[in-house]
Amino acid sequence: MSHPIVSDTQKKMATSLVHLTGELRGLRSGRAAPALVENIKIDYYGTQTPISQIAQIQIPEPRQIMIKPFDASALGAMEKAIQASSLGINPQSDGKVLRLTIPMLSEDQRKKLVGRIKEISEATRIVLRNVRRDSNKRVDAAKSDGELTEDQVKQLKDEIQTTLKAKESEIDTMLKTKNKEIMEE
Repeated sequence: MSHPIVSDTQKKMATSLVHLTGELRGLRSGRAAPALVENIKIDYYGTQTPISQIAQIQIPEPRQIMIKPFDASALGAMEKAIQASSLGINPQSDGKVLRLTIPMLSEDQRKKLVGRIKEISEATRIVLRNVRRDSNKRVDAAKSDGELTEDQVKQLKDEIQTTLKAKESEIDTMLKTKNKEIMEE
């Protein structure tokens, strides 16, 4: 069983990777994906509600997203919210469903997207390193309180560093996968 400091470190680092995964899913890559629109919020009876909670999102074709609201009165609000979002896509409405056609990305847009992915990944690495720093401080504080021996301190710091390296490796894998997906189009 691992020490509580190490367990806490692992949980915090895992949470950061979950956040990174969500950020990467929401980036437009030229392929239709529900993640592009599911978190766009609309004003639904006075409450900011994600589209995924009030509509069915389907991918009928590789470059098209179809959004069918459960309540047809929300269609106009959805259309406005999508237009106002950072997607840069104009939805087509037939009165019952919205269709979003995902345009091909130009080479320049792809390179910008790859740069954005790199920025997001680097920000996550910084968060992970901050978690490591805080955990190492907790280990040092426990040592100065007499709770840990020198050997235990070294072992815990090694476990924390190993955890960091494993999570950074996961980030590298996610980065390569997303970059490949974007540049292949």
